[in-house]
Amino acid sequence: MKVVIADANLVPHRSRLEAALPDGCAVEWFPGGAPAESLRDATVYVGSRFTAEMAATAEKLRLIHVAGAGTDKIDFAAVSSDVLVANTFHHERSIAEYIVAAAVLLRRDFLAQDRALREGRWATPVYDPAIPQLPTLGDARIGFVGFGHIGRAAWDLFRAFGCSGAAVTGSGRVPECGLDWADDTGSLDRLLRECDVAVVSAPLTEQTTGMIGAEQLRLLGADGVLINVGRGPLVQERGLYDALSGKVIRAAAIDVWYRYPSDGPCAPSELPFAELPNVLMTPHSSGVTRDTFEGRADDIAANIGRLSRGEALTNVVNQRR
Repeated sequence: MKVVIADANLVPHRSRLEAALPDGCAVEWFPGGAPAESLRDATVYVGSRFTAEMAATAEKLRLIHVAGAGTDKIDFAAVSSDVLVANTFHHERSIAEYIVAAAVLLRRDFLAQDRALREGRWATPVYDPAIPQLPTLGDARIGFVGFGHIGRAAWDLFRAFGCSGAAVTGSGRVPECGLDWADDTGSLDRLLRECDVAVVSAPLTEQTTGMIGAEQLRLLGADGVLINVGRGPLVQERGLYDALSGKVIRAAAIDVWYRYPSDGPCAPSELPFAELPNVLMTPHSSGVTRDTFEGRADDIAANIGRLSRGEALTNVVNQRR
């Protein structure tokens, strides 16, 4: 069985992954992208991008395994009905840490304090009585837009601080876990009106694209914090920029963006978010930790083992026709 791996994030875990593969696997690594010829006799392809051109070359392929949750770069229309596509997660704990850290950082104005002290100003109520004393995280109400692996892991951490919470999802159903209420996305406006921190981790679909716009951000309010770890276009780009620049909301942590450097370096947005003082900007890195990719390497190796033994795979996102 030939396995072609084209995901650079797995390279630090090469020994771990290869040691867990079944006997008889021949592994070829192409972290910069697999050449077409390497796919011709491959049984398994591991990577986030699979095109129609790649499908036409991969004559013996049985499994495409994404080393992450997102499968939006897989051309499913070109994938043969005999080829399975699977994904893997393990990012929820890492992203949950980011969410909670960002909530504390932004609600207590630590970004502004850091910048002020670099300029020689002690921006704290101790030295400037015009600055208000800010609340701890335990006083916050958390609103989850989407409540899958990420939302649940973040909620477990927020609960430890004493926060209250609510959620909206596509179905309106969430497991019993101590939220005050949950509903479908028809209650999005209510959620944003009631919460102090909005955590966006919903999947990007035709229905969810742009679901949070200027009106929803206005409901979040001048003390509200938005944290987007889902996909950039869930939040309308211009609406978010205007809400931040006009102080319609307090601050935002943005880990997912509107443009990516797939074809070379670029700014993450056409709008100058980098000039705003109330934004934590990160390069889609909230889930990029050693823990995440160790778990993903283990999942991929385990699924390849199942494939070799003729067993059912886990996390299959398409089905044989």
